Amino acid sequence: MYSRIIDGEEYTFGVSGKLIMNILVMYDRQTNSLWSQLLGRAVEGPLAGSELEYLPSWQTTWEDWKTQHPDTLALRKGYSGFRDPYAGYYESDSAGVIGEAVRNNLLYVKEFVIGVEIDGQATAYPFSVLNDEPIVNDLIADTSVLVVFNYFTSTGVVFDRNLNGETLTFSIVSDLTITDDQTGSTWDGLTGTAIDGPLAGETLTRLKSTGIFWFGWSDWFPETEVYGLEN
Repeated sequence: MYSRIIDGEEYTFGVSGKLIMNILVMYDRQTNSLWSQLLGRAVEGPLAGSELEYLPSWQTTWEDWKTQHPDTLALRKGYSGFRDPYAGYYESDSAGVIGEAVRNNLLYVKEFVIGVEIDGQATAYPFSVLNDEPIVNDLIADTSVLVVFNYFTSTGVVFDRNLNGETLTFSIVSDLTITDDQTGSTWDGLTGTAIDGPLAGETLTRLKSTGIFWFGWSDWFPETEVYGLEN
């Protein structure tokens, strides 16, 4: 999710119908520049090189979201039935519409991963690994990261573990409740906010992450590391 404000001006976006390595390409209606959904960056047109501001969000089930936010209004567009028209695509092993640019067999082609890129270094966290290890303390480039994953909703979020100059290390308490080893504070793993203990009220900084098929991530980041794979 991105902000539509660029240099103080509000822009509106649509789907261009184009793909770059199987990733959706947007266009803005003000300049007709083309934007990569994955990068949040204009890749062609008058605004080429401009970047959209990342806004923290997460993917979860409708049931889980409604439980947390019962007054939510949802926008329903297009198909209104309960059958997923893309079910066959999800179940197949095809690598998107145009296939892989670079084949990487480290994971199954449609393994879901949480992809994180910091300062040119990319790491993929496979759902299959996170199912067994829902809290990951890791390092990408020079940034200490925390990955939090919920098996039941397939929700994954990533935070910077550095808080006020100190690097925290986390472990799970239950579900999405976590604790840091340094102070024993307890945290809401989804929001990154300390809810009890010496750090109560403090909030970790969310980092940009992407839930994506393996073939899509490895195409864009062929040198990506994959967390949890045995050497």
